[in-house]
Amino acid sequence: MLLSAAGLTGCISKNDIAGQMIATPTPERAAGQADVLQLAVDPLPTVRVAFIGLGMRGPGAVERMTHIPGVEIVALCDVLPQNTARVNAMLEERGRPRAQEFSGDTEAWRRVTALPGVDLVYVATDWIHHAQIGIQAMRDGKHVAIEVPSAMNMEEIWALVDTSEQTRRHCMPLENCCYDFFELTTLNMVQQGLLGEIIHGEGAYIHGLQPYWDSYWNDWRMKYNRTHRGDLYPTHGLGPVCQAMGIHRGDKMNYLVSVDTRAVGNPEFLREKRGETVPEGEFRNGDHTSTLIRTELGHTILVEHNVTSPRPYDRMYQLTGTRGFANKYPVQGFALDSHSFVSDAERAALMERYKHPIVHDIEELARTVGGHGGMDFVMDYRLVYCLQNGLPLDMDVYDLAEWCCVIPLSETSLDNGSAPVEIPDFTRGAWNRLSGFRHAVAGL
Repeated sequence: MLLSAAGLTGCISKNDIAGQMIATPTPERAAGQADVLQLAVDPLPTVRVAFIGLGMRGPGAVERMTHIPGVEIVALCDVLPQNTARVNAMLEERGRPRAQEFSGDTEAWRRVTALPGVDLVYVATDWIHHAQIGIQAMRDGKHVAIEVPSAMNMEEIWALVDTSEQTRRHCMPLENCCYDFFELTTLNMVQQGLLGEIIHGEGAYIHGLQPYWDSYWNDWRMKYNRTHRGDLYPTHGLGPVCQAMGIHRGDKMNYLVSVDTRAVGNPEFLREKRGETVPEGEFRNGDHTSTLIRTELGHTILVEHNVTSPRPYDRMYQLTGTRGFANKYPVQGFALDSHSFVSDAERAALMERYKHPIVHDIEELARTVGGHGGMDFVMDYRLVYCLQNGLPLDMDVYDLAEWCCVIPLSETSLDNGSAPVEIPDFTRGAWNRLSGFRHAVAGL
């Protein structure tokens, strides 16, 4: 219902929404440029990888890659030379050859993307450098995998899309939560029709970062929250839901609306822990941001962001279908044609029966190698597997664009009184060419 000065009006129609919506421009695709849906390139039996960014996430990625056959780690890059040296020492301990080291300043990465003998650039820097490194790496002939969020504004997002289309190089967001065992099992249940039509999904990043704020190089993450407003980290919650809903694979996100609270927790942290003066209203990002998305097929997605409140970690992963329901936080469970969760025993049986095929042969290794319980290893393994077999990657540049666009578009909504904001079709007309999300498998 819409509340006006005259009181309550009737229900909002699609035309009403269109009349109030803030348009988001879609640049025309350049002549001779084509989409990269299901992009596949020649197989790379040996994948030569260069890592850029070896602070918090990068070292773990390098270590995980040492467990994957057919991977050569050829270059390591970070602003701080001690980071590259430490990771090279780890490679030696693992019986791997030392990699070339690049460090010393924030432009060192440019020498890495230009290197010959590199197939894949793995980007794990601060947010500010993600997109520009990815763009240059593709221009230099490399495939690129970028930590999340992979782009922070619409200009960067469209530049990544266009560069991938122009160069025919893969550009994958490193969204590990799409490989969590519960999310993968639930996705398989959806693909098998067990939950019916997925009409609503929920996801979040709710994680108090007080223990980590001082660990970010040059305070980059706090600075971004201080100067920007909106859902700055939407991909963990949004990615698995979009895969289950087949976004740009038969459905598309049409528009979003965001609301937020005032900023309290992070300004208090800055005052109490750092002794900074933070005038009321100077800190842009509210404690809690909620964004509601509606799709072309009439489905909805709720995404939330909160990095300061004293509450348990929560990705809020939830799917509501016409025949069933899946929920991971705070209680993990399934409901099938019922208003109650199935028993613990039946839940365990469902988890085993619908274990996703892509983890059947690697689950034990993934849990041993680790990385957020193993999902990080599954992500890296699948990236290498697809490159080695010349298959489309699990996540493409349109996934990157759709999941990351919530960052700037939620800010636009908030700055305009929670107005609805259009979400572009980043495929530029090909969103319904495919029918549902599928992982590529060699020989099929």
